[in-house]
Amino acid sequence: MSALPSQLHLNVFITGAGHHEASWRLPGTAPERVDDVHYFREIAQTAERGKFDSIFFADVPAVGRHYDRVAQSSFEPLTLLSALALVTERIGLIGTVSTTYTEPYNLARQFASLDHISRGRAGWNIVTSWSSAAAYNFGVDGRPGHSDRYTRAAEFLDVATALWDSWEDDAVVLDRDAGVYADASRVHRIDHAGTHFRVRGPLDAARSPQGRPVLVQAGSSADGRAFAARYAEAIFTAQVDLDDARVFYRDVKRQAAEFGRDPEAVKILPGLSPIVASTEAEARRIEQDLADLSIPEVGLAHLSARFDDVDLSGFPLDGPVPLHALPRPEDVQGAQSRSRIIFDLVEREPGLTLRELLHRLAGARGHGTVVGTPEHVADRIVAWFEVGAADGFNIMPPYLPGSFEVFVDEVVPILQRRGVFRTEYEGTTLRDHYGLSRPAGLFSQVPAS
Repeated sequence: MSALPSQLHLNVFITGAGHHEASWRLPGTAPERVDDVHYFREIAQTAERGKFDSIFFADVPAVGRHYDRVAQSSFEPLTLLSALALVTERIGLIGTVSTTYTEPYNLARQFASLDHISRGRAGWNIVTSWSSAAAYNFGVDGRPGHSDRYTRAAEFLDVATALWDSWEDDAVVLDRDAGVYADASRVHRIDHAGTHFRVRGPLDAARSPQGRPVLVQAGSSADGRAFAARYAEAIFTAQVDLDDARVFYRDVKRQAAEFGRDPEAVKILPGLSPIVASTEAEARRIEQDLADLSIPEVGLAHLSARFDDVDLSGFPLDGPVPLHALPRPEDVQGAQSRSRIIFDLVEREPGLTLRELLHRLAGARGHGTVVGTPEHVADRIVAWFEVGAADGFNIMPPYLPGSFEVFVDEVVPILQRRGVFRTEYEGTTLRDHYGLSRPAGLFSQVPAS
């Protein structure tokens, strides 16, 4: 493997009033604005002021559990990102769309449009949708199995890629005198006929500024790792242990090389939820305030969802975590990688109570957390980056807008002074920010007739 990169990457994962499930109850947050586009404009502009590579919106096409107890009214990501493209200049725009509950042609059109609108800043977070609630919204009685979802996703990616490339880069000739807008020999049908999809093509849009959106993936199961190594250009992963993170990092880069890819073209960004304050005591007080505001029923519902909806309501909160009642992570048909992290955490700390586990998960749902001063948070980021556990981080503010503003104003300048993060944007596209090349089109070698 080549030498470690010298500059890390930062994405901010924006959701509602913040990632902590009790964030909306914390004074200073703005849950009344979670369906106000101007609220997200302000957060996006804060991220751009901090020279972040990208902003990211997740999506589950279903109302969440305990929607009556958590502020979660949300926009469809691509609609919101299209609006934010017009009030930002450089920052990348990443949105989640499921391969299980959409079609390749629709998705390819949507992301080509976003890439044109933003002048080359679009990214697609590819998910296979483990939520059973989402399945019922699309006429499916229960979600497909874990491996089946990834098989469909692989074919989906092949089709979408062919559609994005169906117009060659020089297909639009704009010959006014001859009355020729596009060279028809450089616009190609894809004629795909596979197990899951039949798509003729071509796409009804010229090739976009980046050629294709940056491909992002978030699964860390065995299937997820293999899929990411084959397709992903950035990986949003959940890692809480440094040694485990280094193993994951090396494994994905190795698999990418086995697929004939440059390992450095796969950027690995673990999730990190930072609580930052001028003193450690103040940061710990905020952490405790959020824990005190969390609602056990909400936490139990989230934990249950990670383990295929097993019922945990009958177990005492101050008793041990009932591992015996949970399916093994490898048997989970939903979120395998996240269930593994939770399972391993409990096995490492056998005295952990169910209530304590819920408090651990309330802030970042199995992602990494850090609590302390700006210097302490910067130390944590740099330490993981310098030992090859991460190419950067997917920052998950526990409460918005305050915790993210503190991170941008107090942690980012430390990273910049230490020489590991940019002080200015050098490029204009998301591919530029992540150091990724613009891919050649699949049909670029087809000779014009």
